[in-house]
Amino acid sequence: MEFPVPSLLFTTSLVPFAVIAVSMIGITVFLLGKVLPANGAPPLVTQMVLALAVLGGGSVLLLSLLFVFLNPNGTESWTFVLLAFNFMMMFPAGIWFVGLVLFRDRRVDPRGWFWPVTLALVATGSEALMGVLFSYGVVGGPTSTVPALATGLSSVWFFWSMAAIMAALLVWAPLGVVERYALLTLLGASVFAPWVTSFPLVGGLLMAGWMSVAFVALARALLRGRVHPDEGPVLVAVAAAFLAMTAAGLLVTITAGSVLAVLTFGVLMGVIMGVEAAYLIRRYYRGRMARPWLARPVDADDAAVAAAMSPTGNELGSRPGERPTPEP
Repeated sequence: MEFPVPSLLFTTSLVPFAVIAVSMIGITVFLLGKVLPANGAPPLVTQMVLALAVLGGGSVLLLSLLFVFLNPNGTESWTFVLLAFNFMMMFPAGIWFVGLVLFRDRRVDPRGWFWPVTLALVATGSEALMGVLFSYGVVGGPTSTVPALATGLSSVWFFWSMAAIMAALLVWAPLGVVERYALLTLLGASVFAPWVTSFPLVGGLLMAGWMSVAFVALARALLRGRVHPDEGPVLVAVAAAFLAMTAAGLLVTITAGSVLAVLTFGVLMGVIMGVEAAYLIRRYYRGRMARPWLARPVDADDAAVAAAMSPTGNELGSRPGERPTPEP
């Protein structure tokens, strides 16, 4: 008996679209690795503007590709795709240049949520568009809107692309041990999520097994006194997210995979993944400077700024016993 695999929403005719989609995921991860600080210094506003422009340009490109399946005039559709490519290449560079003139060396407010929420919203929206694109692509043309949205927002193209982005953020982020593993459980849930809508029984078992392991590990951490009080809100949020996912998954099972139930599950997962992405982005320059899983090179200027802002790390909320990221 073969293990059931959720639909990849892929045909040979979609190879060019898949190449573009995978490339965009790689660009997003690379870009976030460049603009997010390696040692706690708030990034420059111009860096965040550039990242937002690139992610926004990618969304415009995905919309133009989606238009290929919605418009029967193929020549007109691909003309829009070429224009979107041109827009994606020129618009970010132009916005970055304008940002240099307007903002210069201004840095992001480390206490604000505007940039983390905006970047997470645009990134999540872009990956959602990717899932909907392949949903229409498999059909090969226009189809009912709600079923297409439900299929796209519950597909591997949405869940796994967001999982790849969150994995990069988790690996590089300066998080505490319990905090990191709590957020890792949500990452695992996004990996298993496609099975919930495609094979509810298998997906339910995978989710239940994953949650059991996560809560056993959390219980051990609590009993050993390894959970800092400041990590309490994160753990409560993760528990609430799993409760909501469980309820949405049960709705899919009870309704035998109805379109509205699948759409509800996909939208809920998108919200959870987007919130986690926003939280992780903010943690790069707001909070304690613990040692990341994978340290990145620290720019000398950023190291000086971080040292000037917080010589001991206390201003950023560091906790006793947590080691700061060493400078190279």
